[in-house]
Amino acid sequence: VQLVESGGGLVQPGGSLRLSCAASGFTFSRYLMSWYRQAPGKERELVAHITSAGGVTNYADSVKGRFTISRDNAKNTVYLQMNSLKPEDTAVYYCYRREGHWGQGTQVTVSS
Repeated sequence: VQLVESGGGLVQPGGSLRLSCAASGFTFSRYLMSWYRQAPGKERELVAHITSAGGVTNYADSVKGRFTISRDNAKNTVYLQMNSLKPEDTAVYYCYRREGHWGQGTQVTVSS
């Protein structure tokens, strides 16, 4: 199992970023996928998840209405569209598949 995130960076408050997580080594379309984040000095927290076929999504209250999780099973990729970013969204964002499979993370920094 390999999960590789990309798309992080530095963005001003109110800006947008789209994160991608490219998966390999397993049958991607059979698994629920999740995005987590970890800010400095804080515990890792669930941001969003999406069911295997993409029919059901769930979000942390702190990102509802601003973030959208989606997936393309033909490309073995899960996305996180982040809009109206706030400084408190600054964190390392991780892709996760159950049974303990994490990506390496991608840094998102929201600052003016």
